[in-house]
Amino acid sequence: MDGPRNSLAIALFSEILAVDQMIRNRLSKVLPKGMELSHFSVLNHLARTGTERSPAQLAQTFHVTRGAMTNTLGKLEWAGYVHIRPDWDDARRKMVAISPAGRQARDAALTAVAPLFAGMLDEIPEEKVRAMLPLLRELRGKLDDER
Repeated sequence: MDGPRNSLAIALFSEILAVDQMIRNRLSKVLPKGMELSHFSVLNHLARTGTERSPAQLAQTFHVTRGAMTNTLGKLEWAGYVHIRPDWDDARRKMVAISPAGRQARDAALTAVAPLFAGMLDEIPEEKVRAMLPLLRELRGKLDDER
């Protein structure tokens, strides 16, 4: 990578990292009491997909270790937000599904974060936001391919 291209890449990723940190800080302040961003992310994923997932599948989806996902799932199960059962086809594995209480907690969290997200974009024209999405998706795909 040549000098100007290298500087451009550093500037781009510096901005993305700064935005990520700022979003995480703001989200942690508006999520319902006791809910962490990792909890919301897993509940939101399970609610959107509507299917059971194994802890390993969830770890892969969120790009975290199996241990980190096991920790998150343990907290969610303790709160009654997920059901974890043995995999009927392979007793060594487990399957995770969102519970009705988990769906309610996710919905409450969405209600809390929706105004925050919308407010962040109030000053940016919709066309600019739409134009950013393909680039960010392409970048995410490239990063995912490099795993």
